[in-house]
Amino acid sequence: MIDTPSSLPRRHLLTRSATALAAAGLATWSHGAMAQAAAAKPLPTDLAWKDLNSVIVHSGNTIETKRGAFGTSVITPADQLYIRNNLPTPDASIVADRDAWVLTLDGVKNPRSLTVGDLKTMGLETVAMVLQCSGNGRGFFPSKPSGTGWTVGAAGCVVWSGVPVREVVQALGGVSPGMNYMTSTGGEKLPAGLDPKSIIVERSVPAAAMQDALLAWEMNGAPIPLAHGGPLRLIVPGFTGVNSIKYVKQLAFTAKESDARIMAHGYRLTPPGQKADPSQPSVQEMSVKSWVNSPSPDDGAHREGWMQINGVAFGGMHAVKGVEVSIDGGKTWQQARLVGPDLGKYAWRQFVLPAHFARGNYVVTSRATDRAGNVQPETRGENVSGYNNASWQDHAVKVSVA
Repeated sequence: MIDTPSSLPRRHLLTRSATALAAAGLATWSHGAMAQAAAAKPLPTDLAWKDLNSVIVHSGNTIETKRGAFGTSVITPADQLYIRNNLPTPDASIVADRDAWVLTLDGVKNPRSLTVGDLKTMGLETVAMVLQCSGNGRGFFPSKPSGTGWTVGAAGCVVWSGVPVREVVQALGGVSPGMNYMTSTGGEKLPAGLDPKSIIVERSVPAAAMQDALLAWEMNGAPIPLAHGGPLRLIVPGFTGVNSIKYVKQLAFTAKESDARIMAHGYRLTPPGQKADPSQPSVQEMSVKSWVNSPSPDDGAHREGWMQINGVAFGGMHAVKGVEVSIDGGKTWQQARLVGPDLGKYAWRQFVLPAHFARGNYVVTSRATDRAGNVQPETRGENVSGYNNASWQDHAVKVSVA
């Protein structure tokens, strides 16, 4: 049985060829993305509910939301949300009885194992937050780092519901002394014959992150789809997506960071020409970022007249204070207006600026500022893997007006 959000129809069967995908709009994206999409095979059945008109299919486990598909609402629908999995999706049997999934908790005064059913009796909270892949914006790096060439679509604003980690920890007597990190482990099935530490999905974040973290079982008002981490996912607001562990089976408070390869060497901000190691900064907290969704690179030529420039902005760990928009590549800026509901500091805000366009060519971009005074940077931070690209220069769109 296909695990699909209950609110979605099952009309999105992924039977198109790579040629048909290109015809649907992939030709407007980078050559790297086109090549990946052309080589992509049909998606597995657990992703058959994704909306093909709104996504770019890079591979069977990497899907990107089209820039023009984000629309003008705050929340990203589940059938448009990006997919990035480090390991194959577990068998659908794990969501047959969601409440039976078992989580082990360690590094607390009273360690124990709890089912999802148990967790549902311990508290409830809902948070809206930006879920963003660490490599979102990698496609703009001229160095062409290995990995999926995401542009803006490896991100979305999602509503999660679950029990706050802090309440579970309190119920178990609190964190044991000397435990500096919250370390979580995914429940994917590991290939036989390999050192588990070389492949297991296990990440450590500062223990203080538990204050806003959730053990979530619901996404956008429905049980979390298998592909997005159901039946249980650790949600760490303000941190990049790799730190929100899918199929979480163990949550431990530890004195040191995990020595799993994905933590010790993976997702590190490695300077160009060097190899990753634990001394380099880990990809964790997100920084202030924005981009324009409309006009979109997919739109083609526009007619002379008024356009509503709109997009999204988020502050990572802080709320967005304001957004400026430029139509001349950053030479001059105008203040945009934040619109729509404010769903909290971890969610993104929609912004809009009406602008009149005469005939000609324009470079449209946005620059956000958060409430801590951090301003979105002009340039990217160069690193080997193409992580954490928040450059407003890179995220600009070219608009042709006839």
